[in-house]
Amino acid sequence: QVRIVQSGGGTVQPGGSLTLSCEVAGSPLTDYMMGFYRRAPDNQRILVAVIYNDGRTIYAESVKDRFTAHRDKAKSTMYLQMNALKPDDTGIYLCVGPDNLWGQGTQVIVSS
Repeated sequence: QVRIVQSGGGTVQPGGSLTLSCEVAGSPLTDYMMGFYRRAPDNQRILVAVIYNDGRTIYAESVKDRFTAHRDKAKSTMYLQMNALKPDDTGIYLCVGPDNLWGQGTQVIVSS
């Protein structure tokens, strides 16, 4: 059974850093996109960053130059390094993997 396992997140002061992890467990696939989205108050999913199997990345304008996505193919894991965090980054971060499978979400709170 394929599962998306998320970890990381937490509470940090503005300007701080956090790292989110997203592991795809149990999938025989090797070529797929992975990404992090943030859940909006209206329950929509807002793109934060995606990374393709060839390493190409796409970032939301609001996080460019602050967030960095990278991928460890051997561990089937995506990491999102979040630096210079702002209160507007607060939210539930959802990971998506192969076959549009979503993780359970992890909370990020940026507050002084």
